[in-house]
Amino acid sequence: MPSVLIAGASRGIGLELARQYAAEGCRVIGTCRDAGAESRLRVMGVEPRQLDVSNAGQFEALAASLAATAIDVFIHSAGVYGGDNNSLVAPDEQDFEEVMRVNVLAPMRSMAVIGPLVARASGRLVYLSSSMGSIAQMSGSHGMRDTSGWLYRASKAALNAALKCASGELGAKGVICLTMHPGWVRTDMGGPSAPLDVVTSASGLRQVIARATGKDNGRFLDYTGAPIPW
Repeated sequence: MPSVLIAGASRGIGLELARQYAAEGCRVIGTCRDAGAESRLRVMGVEPRQLDVSNAGQFEALAASLAATAIDVFIHSAGVYGGDNNSLVAPDEQDFEEVMRVNVLAPMRSMAVIGPLVARASGRLVYLSSSMGSIAQMSGSHGMRDTSGWLYRASKAALNAALKCASGELGAKGVICLTMHPGWVRTDMGGPSAPLDVVTSASGLRQVIARATGKDNGRFLDYTGAPIPW
């Protein structure tokens, strides 16, 4: 039975990924921060684990609790958007620290502590990024101005860079490392105007992850498997 670990499984794309993997018969471990989310995950057959991704100690404790487990697929779905500026206004320090801590530092921690568990299974280490983090495409993604969500854009570009760096060391251990754009999805973050439903996005992500090979290590792909320029 394949083991799947999803960080940020309490809602949105992470929750739907957990549901689909569990329905497929996988052992799914999903992290969340509150008791209500734990109950939702248990009903779907998912093993809930408490985790605040911004807490280094909790990430290390999660890895320690899974020390005997080989993780076939790890998906880091947790993320925050932060403030949305439509002009060149610097983010305040609190916003900056939260977005960078959750969207960049937390993934880097998981690469370091969860990566070895994935290496045992020669598995896949996947991070949900965004086309908004593509420097080559920073010309109004989703019809936005380049400065719209520029803190979020910067955090996803940094995530992409971190994953590309990690893919060298982890790839040598048999891990396939990916950053993936799930599409513009109707979730709390994506909003009601987004064109893509969460079921389609999660299903597409799963298919791309399943068929990825060593040649895909370190790539930036969307939920259809199409490459995205850095």
